[in-house]
Amino acid sequence: MKDLLLDIRYALRALWKSPAFTLVAVLTLMLGIGANVLVFGVVNAVLLRPLDVSEPQNLYELRFKPWTNWKLLTTSYPAFEDYQQRNTTFSGLAGYDGYSGGRLRWGDTVKSVSGYSATGNYFDLLGVQPELGRFFHEADVHGPNSAPYMVLSDSLWRSAFNADPGVVGTTVRLGKDPFTVLGVAPPRFHGTEQFVWPDYWIPVVNHFGAEYLRDRTGHPLTVLGRLKPGVTPRQATENLSSIAAQLAKEYPKTDTGVPLRLIRPGLYADEGDLIRGFLYSVTALALLVLLAACANLASLFAARAADRSRELALRVALGASRWRLVRQLLTEAMVLSLLGGAAGMVAAGLLLGALGQRGLPGYGMHSAYSDLAVYVDVRVYLVALILTLVSGLLFGMIPARQVWQGNPLQAMKRGPVDVTPRRRLALRDLLLGAQIVICTLLVIASLVAVRGMVRLLHAPLGFQPQGAMLAEMDPSEIEGDVPIEKTKAMIDALRSLPEVTAAGTLSKVPFTGGIRGIPVFPPGTTELTLNNSVLAPYRFTISPGYLEAAGTRLLRGRDVSWRDTAKTPYVAIVNETFSRKMWGDTLAIGQRFIFLDHLREVVGVAEDGKYHAIQDPPQPVVYLPLSQSEQWFGTFVVRSSRAQNEMAAALERTLSGLEPNAIITVQSWPEAMANALFPAQAAAVTLGVMGLLAAMVAVTGIFGMAAYNVSRRIKDLAIRVALGARPKHVMSAAVGRPIVLLAIGSLAGLLLGVFASRLLGQIVYQANPRDPVVVVGAVLTMALLGLAASAIPALRALAVDPSKLMREE
Repeated sequence: MKDLLLDIRYALRALWKSPAFTLVAVLTLMLGIGANVLVFGVVNAVLLRPLDVSEPQNLYELRFKPWTNWKLLTTSYPAFEDYQQRNTTFSGLAGYDGYSGGRLRWGDTVKSVSGYSATGNYFDLLGVQPELGRFFHEADVHGPNSAPYMVLSDSLWRSAFNADPGVVGTTVRLGKDPFTVLGVAPPRFHGTEQFVWPDYWIPVVNHFGAEYLRDRTGHPLTVLGRLKPGVTPRQATENLSSIAAQLAKEYPKTDTGVPLRLIRPGLYADEGDLIRGFLYSVTALALLVLLAACANLASLFAARAADRSRELALRVALGASRWRLVRQLLTEAMVLSLLGGAAGMVAAGLLLGALGQRGLPGYGMHSAYSDLAVYVDVRVYLVALILTLVSGLLFGMIPARQVWQGNPLQAMKRGPVDVTPRRRLALRDLLLGAQIVICTLLVIASLVAVRGMVRLLHAPLGFQPQGAMLAEMDPSEIEGDVPIEKTKAMIDALRSLPEVTAAGTLSKVPFTGGIRGIPVFPPGTTELTLNNSVLAPYRFTISPGYLEAAGTRLLRGRDVSWRDTAKTPYVAIVNETFSRKMWGDTLAIGQRFIFLDHLREVVGVAEDGKYHAIQDPPQPVVYLPLSQSEQWFGTFVVRSSRAQNEMAAALERTLSGLEPNAIITVQSWPEAMANALFPAQAAAVTLGVMGLLAAMVAVTGIFGMAAYNVSRRIKDLAIRVALGARPKHVMSAAVGRPIVLLAIGSLAGLLLGVFASRLLGQIVYQANPRDPVVVVGAVLTMALLGLAASAIPALRALAVDPSKLMREE
């Protein structure tokens, strides 16, 4: 222990004497280790930390077998009851709908909230205990509108009710409906989704109307299940799929019989596959950054050990063993690694703390990533310590090996020793080459991400969000339905606003959901069962003027009209994909199909677009006239040239004047699309940062080797200059080796980037490292990095003065 303390003291003195070297090394390690700790902190929060429920390893979410993204919904309420009663493999099934919301009123306070409506056994299935009061249970539910109870989340209880225990038993109003507060959920319970936390929970029988609770057409419920002891997921899947097949026979008009499967809850259902792939791929790239940093420090330590060769040789001559010197060098490396690791841990901890407080960026009316429980725990500290120790060993073993194999007698000669002939590849060359390869790969990844972002921004959406405003109206506090005449009056009022060029409504804005899966039948079909359907398109209900306001091109035919009523023949507008899949090259105008129990005639064909996710292939879509629909609640789309803030105020003022009780939320359409673009933005930012870190490591590596070559060969360069060598020959001798390594490493990195398409595909949509723009950009970037890193050493070599050097000698 005494020797170890002496080694640490000596290491600190040695590092203090070389402040520039120490600063560069600590910053390099801080960036490499900090980036990895930050990435692991997010991975730990999203993937590794279990849900705060009882026995999370035994909890599963039911899904249809076909993979679907951004869709939590599983089944209808009647089908859920059938699965609950008929299954033999689950100890319990519970369901919830995550799209409840409205204005919460108590006393004189009003707050906009969103929450879950859940089945009566929801809390019992999850095994959660209340922080205050009690939860609702199955015994509290006795049919539609029988359980007007509410459970508050801890965050809502603290922020809105000031953590007042007296709130239990009081009555609050959610929209038009009164609810009695039963209790408060524990602080760390946020449901079963990682990113969006509910403000409250209410029974599903008091969220949906009696008719909807009997309807098998919609699929509002996400179903969770807990397996019985000894039952495997495969056995449960087979049991559920057999029940689905039975229900399809009993209810052929509504139940598809599609087999079911089980997944882990928490990551937006099937979207979890993409999230896991993204995070694991980013982790791999972060480890590459740390590996490049270790290679860089190993090169610097090897050069430093070579410069200290006489000192180390003298210590051997004075009786020190080789092991003693190796231990000293490893101690220096560990001390330096601990300093860099501590700095990286502090930086990553601050960023993780900020992320935990604010969550991932959330946008607009429907934030997909507004909450995330990120905090530094023991697992994060342990990973930081492991990365620090392993990094110290990695870059400390190189100079230790150099000293162990060195020749003390040769080291006693004047000047540093270089036992490797210049024409052979030294270990430092290989280390620099590895840095350049990794840097090139990460530069390619960052360029691929930027290209992917640009590609998404310029993808044809089928509408023009720029210049359009959205005003979402929630009629939850409006008595009765909004009549068509009033909706038309609202649209007319919006259209009459100054500088408004078009206005209309639609039932659901693209990328925020939408009804899909309603079957289409050919005309003349008598048995409207799912087996006889030919398509299952998206359905949007629109008013006249919506297509113009959205900037959606009507390719053929006419727009819907207010004259299209329930007393006239039912009509529809379809998109190109619908037309092509139904009738091929035949003109769609005038064709008929059965949809929602009505024979409809196609009066228009609109351009294809994106409706659910930008990455989706073209999907069939049906636009139905608002005036032929039973009821409406949705979003107004207004196109205007006015400033966004002025237009938002005018929209809210106009609509509130016509419907004072409605909840109106106004935002620009690009803001509403932010969730759809967030994955691409996250990929571009993440890979851009990784590429920047790798570039910094590569620059310091190339600069270090070039500067070391110049300082080591300064006498040789002076003799060359004295003998009349040309500047280009002097530069070649001074920095030629790093430049050659740069060229070879960049070429290897380009080839490796081509083979890394699968890894990059986990992060970037349609990743294409072979893109000429990416390849040229990577080559130019690496060339500029090489020039920037070698410029100062090259200038120093050209400025050498042979006469001055000879006088010093």
